[in-house]
Amino acid sequence: MASFTKRGKTWQYTVSRTINGESKPIRKGGFKTKKEAQVAAAEIESKLNKGLNPVIKLVPIDEYFEQWVSIYKSNTAPPTKVHYKNTLKVIKKNFSKTPMQHIKKSDYQSFLNEYGKTKSKETVKKINAHIRACVREAVDEGIISSDFTRNATISGQDSKKSDEKHINYTESKLLSSYLIESIKEDNRPVYYIILLALKSGMRFAEIIALTRKDFNFKDNTININKTWGYTSSYDEGKKKTKTESSNRIIKMDKVTMSLFNHFFEVIPENIHKLVFYNPASKYKVFSNTGVNKALKKVLRDLKIEEISIHGLRHSHASILFYKGISVQYISERLGHADVDTTIRIYTHLIKELREEDENNTVNILAAL
Repeated sequence: MASFTKRGKTWQYTVSRTINGESKPIRKGGFKTKKEAQVAAAEIESKLNKGLNPVIKLVPIDEYFEQWVSIYKSNTAPPTKVHYKNTLKVIKKNFSKTPMQHIKKSDYQSFLNEYGKTKSKETVKKINAHIRACVREAVDEGIISSDFTRNATISGQDSKKSDEKHINYTESKLLSSYLIESIKEDNRPVYYIILLALKSGMRFAEIIALTRKDFNFKDNTININKTWGYTSSYDEGKKKTKTESSNRIIKMDKVTMSLFNHFFEVIPENIHKLVFYNPASKYKVFSNTGVNKALKKVLRDLKIEEISIHGLRHSHASILFYKGISVQYISERLGHADVDTTIRIYTHLIKELREEDENNTVNILAAL
């Protein structure tokens, strides 16, 4: 049974509780009205009746999120840890020291709406996913009674579509020819990086982690089994691939492999055994920024719309789709965790190809 006392201008409740035969009442004050104190006391009594241990202490959301990440996300990859750190910064900026118990659904939705005014929808979605997982844990622990992130509406700017991030088959052929001719005239490593991104579909971190041993010139294959930290967001040096399925051996064309065979003959070995070693760089490899700068210059010279080095990965996949390569093989070649990931990323391409297949099917049946 709860009792209520007015202390100055605020109200305090006292809920009776016995632990191991000893009276240990729960008290809390600071309520503006008696009604607020009664509602809060009723919630505490409800939890006690259910055998739950009510949390009286107010828990700031930024402190809880930081603790939650350290406990449940300690084994995540460095790039993922950076995302959680960024989310913590957003929480500190918008909810600094705000107790989780004081955040209402309307407060949280207002935050998402405001945050989405200057961020992409994908960014808002990622932030919401991090906070939602944390809040659900707080509900399970009994720190808060309800999930204020439930059914939140994601707002934000539409990010650049995947079909705008790649170059088409004709443009890819033009780029490939330019790079091959440039390599014959000037053995610049950056041209090899760009060519390999286009011809292999590898992630940038996978490309710069390659060693000579990863190239099999007999079978014309490349073994992808590691990545390399190349920014402050990553641990420096060699590390595991993004997922277990990212470990793969891919078949390459003879022209590209022949160029690399020559490259290894004229470029001296280095202590790290890296193909794209750069002693002037802090991270010992060519930078993503530098490669993107070189790529955009080449694309400008060719009168092709500029894309990033990662856009060449999309270009590689797009070419394979349009040439009728199965989604299963494309998924394996890209090192995706599963086919569903490939389908999700390239939904627009699969939809276009399905429409083409539908028309072709109708024409085939009409000719019977």
